[in-house]
Amino acid sequence: MQKTTIAILGAGAWGVALANLATANGHQVRLWSRRGGQTLQTVLQNAQILLSAISMQGVREVASQVQSFPLSPTTIFVTATKGLDPQTTLTPSQIWQTAFPHHPVVVLSGPNLSKEIEQSLPAATVVASQNQAAAELVQMVFSSPCFRVYTNPDPIGVELGGTLKNIMAIAAGVCDGLHLGTNAKAALVTRGLTEIIRIGRSWGANTETFYGLSGLGDLLATCNSPLSRNYQVGYQMASGKTLTEVLADLPGTAEGVNTCRVLLRHAQHHSITVPITEQVYRLLQGEITPRQALEELMLRDIKPEYN
Repeated sequence: MQKTTIAILGAGAWGVALANLATANGHQVRLWSRRGGQTLQTVLQNAQILLSAISMQGVREVASQVQSFPLSPTTIFVTATKGLDPQTTLTPSQIWQTAFPHHPVVVLSGPNLSKEIEQSLPAATVVASQNQAAAELVQMVFSSPCFRVYTNPDPIGVELGGTLKNIMAIAAGVCDGLHLGTNAKAALVTRGLTEIIRIGRSWGANTETFYGLSGLGDLLATCNSPLSRNYQVGYQMASGKTLTEVLADLPGTAEGVNTCRVLLRHAQHHSITVPITEQVYRLLQGEITPRQALEELMLRDIKPEYN
């Protein structure tokens, strides 16, 4: 395939892992971070793909910075950030699409622990866009013998799957930290998926997307791996640490902490039932202990599995 010039914004573990995949395929990759030597303008010059792998709190600010530089009208935006904007409750792709309404935006998400990708262990991901040609180009750029990339026409579903599972990973970490066993964890993760689907549908996502790699796949990876920062938040809080202590020692950002607050606000505004999110929020706020959070979930009214 034709070689592509790619600007990757965000030089954390995830941004670097994606940069390495594209570089290995012979593409020209420029990496930008706030602390790096290159200016944003230099990195963006002639970029055919702009990939954002910055943490959620920086997305709106960086998107507005990018607006002040000239870009080719055919530049494709790819977002690999998982989270919700605290002020607007917008997803990263909605922020980029609002800033650049005439450009295709592609969401990249899946069960992708960056440490494993760095070790060239086999992994798969999804690139989703309403513009199929853009998704297929991004698919070609990042595909490798160890990294299988699928396309999907439901960007909001793919994005929400990757975002909302971080809350469930905190709950799963609590479950393991309290040594509650495999049955409890299986129940928690399954009900977590149901909650994710309920929220996703209110956002207009397709239900079947959540049974794919960016939903169930990412949920399984994040809820079962000590490499997941969100899992570590729950696990360490269950072991007696405060949220402040956990976050002080954590490398990188646990996006689930912020997502939980924003999502609860959205759910209350739209009258969506989110029992797991609610208990995780109360735990993070220090209102209840990890054990109380799990007990609250077990004591809910008995009801049919499917309404």
